[in-house]
Amino acid sequence: MAYWLVKSEPFKYSWDQLVEDKETCWDSIRNYTARNNLKAMKKRDQVLFYHSNEGMEIVGIAIVSKEFYPDPTTDGDTWVAVDLKPVKKLKQPVSLKIIKKDKRLEQMDLVRLGRLSVQSVKEEEWEIIMELANEK
Repeated sequence: MAYWLVKSEPFKYSWDQLVEDKETCWDSIRNYTARNNLKAMKKRDQVLFYHSNEGMEIVGIAIVSKEFYPDPTTDGDTWVAVDLKPVKKLKQPVSLKIIKKDKRLEQMDLVRLGRLSVQSVKEEEWEIIMELANEK
């Protein structure tokens, strides 16, 4: 199993909306690195859901429910989408400020590649985030 992080601006698509929808197509990604990350996702991989711009915090955990397929928002096969399902809201959201203060996370993609919308998360980073969210 691998770990990932996806970003969404809450006014466009929030954690609460994902919970209400029960499953969503994660589409409209137009960055090659983010696209390659979508292609690498496997069914049941765990995904941190991050609210960007407003809140700037990890708020929940989702899983990949369907592996990559052609993005329905565009023609051609350059861009892909995956489906995500919510698993749980974090007991305590983990803000970017807290993440940046934690030296153990200084190499996390969220810190190093701030604008990347779909990121890989190392297992050690996942464990630290769960600790910071009071999920252990």
